[in-house]
Amino acid sequence: MNISKTKKLATTGMLCALAYIAVVVGRIPLILFLKYDPKDVIIVIGGLIFGPLTSFVITMIVSMVQMFTISGTGILGCIMNIISSCSFACTAAFIYKRKHKLSGALLGLFCGWGCQVVVMTLWNYLIAPIYMGYPREAIVELLIPAFIPFNLIKGGMNAAITMLLYKPVVTTLRRSNLIEIRQDSGKMQINVGILLLALLILITCVLLILSFNDKI
Repeated sequence: MNISKTKKLATTGMLCALAYIAVVVGRIPLILFLKYDPKDVIIVIGGLIFGPLTSFVITMIVSMVQMFTISGTGILGCIMNIISSCSFACTAAFIYKRKHKLSGALLGLFCGWGCQVVVMTLWNYLIAPIYMGYPREAIVELLIPAFIPFNLIKGGMNAAITMLLYKPVVTTLRRSNLIEIRQDSGKMQINVGILLLALLILITCVLLILSFNDKI
């Protein structure tokens, strides 16, 4: 195994560990019984650095470990986690790989956001009645007031936080000699426009959370 592959393996392992930690300690309630954790941010950063396959690998590893340690929804919950994270992270990483510039990164994040909402709406309709033990009619009644806004807020927060953290994370990994310069997507610079866009999305998501929880 050459040095480049060793560094990639080490970095991927570190991202897996960080994503799992994000699940364990970073969960916050959003809407009703649905909780947000920032693991998809770490998964998509791995994909933007190394490609969509890395996002898929990190998702699989973290979801499997989560299933055997802290999850109470078993294999179906694991499948839902995999589909949710992959629909966002793999979509974003694939588009960025094809269009390796700032506009491609932003397009990828927004397409991943939209893909996650659509895919999870369908899969919640199909699978949630099984692992939640609710009749399908009850799940349908929860789609608009719970599942759809949850995934809209979740995807928005993931996209916005990624915009803010991607460049600092890549710079840190490069300075630590964990990624090669040719693997660095340095074209995704943090500028005032991206900063304001990310903050606008985050503020909107926070206001939506407060609204859904009758805090404002």
